[in-house]
Amino acid sequence: MIEMTLEIADRAARAALSHAKSKNLTLTVSVVDEAGRLVLTMKGDGTGFLTPETSRAKAVAAAAFRTPTIELAAMHGNNPFWSGVPTVSGGSALPTGGAVPLRSKGRVIGAIGCAGGSAEQDHESAAAGAAALGG
Repeated sequence: MIEMTLEIADRAARAALSHAKSKNLTLTVSVVDEAGRLVLTMKGDGTGFLTPETSRAKAVAAAAFRTPTIELAAMHGNNPFWSGVPTVSGGSALPTGGAVPLRSKGRVIGAIGCAGGSAEQDHESAAAGAAALGG
């Protein structure tokens, strides 16, 4: 069984940052393990003040719910639960677009979150990071 490692987190984060750079975006990327514990944050040069916290909170939500946060964000209008998640989690989980679970052999081993662009741009970069792992 593969567990999240710094090497895996680094590979995913660098792929996400590379994707962002190819789109002329400056993002911060965070990777957490399956329990939402921080493994790595890479703050892009010139990113906003809160992007490290936001990218991590998005990754925590994706890991906790085993779902891309862009899908969780789409549920906001249908279920008031989702708008309360940041409050209930003490701000540690943010179910807004920009994070995806990281999988190995079909099992969630963590999540990657991006912040600094639009929800769609952040999601695309996070998805690129996940795709770099091939799992």
